[in-house]
Amino acid sequence: MTREVFIAHVEREQEALRSFLLALCCGNKSNADDLAQDALVKAYLSSAGYQDKGRFRSWLFKIAYNTFLNHKAGHITTENLDDARTLVSPRTADDVFEHQDLYLALRTLPPKERSSITLYYLSGYNIKEIAEITETSEDAVKKQLSRGRDKLKEILKI
Repeated sequence: MTREVFIAHVEREQEALRSFLLALCCGNKSNADDLAQDALVKAYLSSAGYQDKGRFRSWLFKIAYNTFLNHKAGHITTENLDDARTLVSPRTADDVFEHQDLYLALRTLPPKERSSITLYYLSGYNIKEIAEITETSEDAVKKQLSRGRDKLKEILKI
């Protein structure tokens, strides 16, 4: 892949990538931006091996997902919504974002459940695609989605 083609792909997918990482980082824009930058650098360095099959977004999200898992901030979880609120100050959370309670609730989920919920509900991937991105089985994704939904329903009192 040439540099120009890579840039064109990134320009098309950058907003979706940042939204995905913002959700994984529970609204922490600074962490999401750092992870996006790291993921884009990794993607560029790996772009020579990319097989253009019309799946650039999935390939990029897979890199971003692995970057998230390898980042310490992605592993911070809390027991409940009140604990999550104490970790987040108005300067670290996107306090003007209308879904802040959802981000706080996502913080209570383990990273793999958080990733599956985010990919499925916020990014629109199907179970098979999530399994490919997260390098796990479809059954594992289904379990993560089920557990994540149950926990979010309880936390958000839905």
